[in-house]
Amino acid sequence: MDLDELAQRIYQTSHMTGEFVLRSGITTNEYFDKYRFESDPVLLDAIAEAMAPLVPPDTEVLAGLEMGGIPVVTALSRHTGLPCAFVRKHAKPYGTRRLAEGTDVTNRRVLIVEDVVTKGGQILQSTNDLRTLGATIDSALCVVDRQQGGHEALALANITLRSLLTATNLRPPTPHP
Repeated sequence: MDLDELAQRIYQTSHMTGEFVLRSGITTNEYFDKYRFESDPVLLDAIAEAMAPLVPPDTEVLAGLEMGGIPVVTALSRHTGLPCAFVRKHAKPYGTRRLAEGTDVTNRRVLIVEDVVTKGGQILQSTNDLRTLGATIDSALCVVDRQQGGHEALALANITLRSLLTATNLRPPTPHP
């Protein structure tokens, strides 16, 4: 499936209209329900296959952010053969009490994997937390960049945002004549 067809499939599967408040606090009348494309196994696999070439060659661990980044990183791991870590917003106070579950990130080159980026706030927070644990992070990869400041905010923190698609790519299918 080419990138235009993939963008149209994501749009058809995930696009919603109404009034929505994003994590960033922005109110929007257009929303992409990421859980709709993440819960479709065929579409998710096509997304991961298309994302695999965007993974920097020196990456040692893929780190998916809770909650939407988890299915994406799992599918991407299958296509790259790289191990993954599942990153919580906060370390849980019981069990292992770890912030990052799965593969250890200490002294490893880690790529942050997220589903949708708006302002980049969760990537910034999680990157700081993972760097504290000893991870080396200079890139993040997302399915959709909403093009609302995330790329620029991450660049200020020395993080390059790679995106499979942008908000510009996600549009209604063109009617056939």
